[in-house]
Amino acid sequence: QVQLVESGGGSVQSGGSLTLVCAASQDTYNTYCMAWFRQAPGKERERVAEFDSLGAPLYADSVQGRFTISLYKANYTFYLHMDSVQSEDTAMYYCTARVREYNVYTRAYSCREPNLWGRGTQVTVSS
Repeated sequence: QVQLVESGGGSVQSGGSLTLVCAASQDTYNTYCMAWFRQAPGKERERVAEFDSLGAPLYADSVQGRFTISLYKANYTFYLHMDSVQSEDTAMYYCTARVREYNVYTRAYSCREPNLWGRGTQVTVSS
């Protein structure tokens, strides 16, 4: 199964930008549904952004218009670009992958649980 390693976290001022990187151990293009989650102390884990089973990007309302995800097939890398960061974005960010599979009976793709997780990278936004 794929191994995931996040990097790029750190401290950033409110209103600034940061790009998180998820390095996968193998090609995930068309084989895995990639996503970013985050969890702040005392809060529930939140799905920040993901590619759905058809490869369309989906974003949480809290980051819509500020965050962008992308996948670079050539080097097995998945990105989360964060603009206009706010203090509420302070959290541990995790890269995840779910197997993308095709059902011959329904003729549809789906993303199969469970998520495979990286160890996370911390993002801290200061005012």
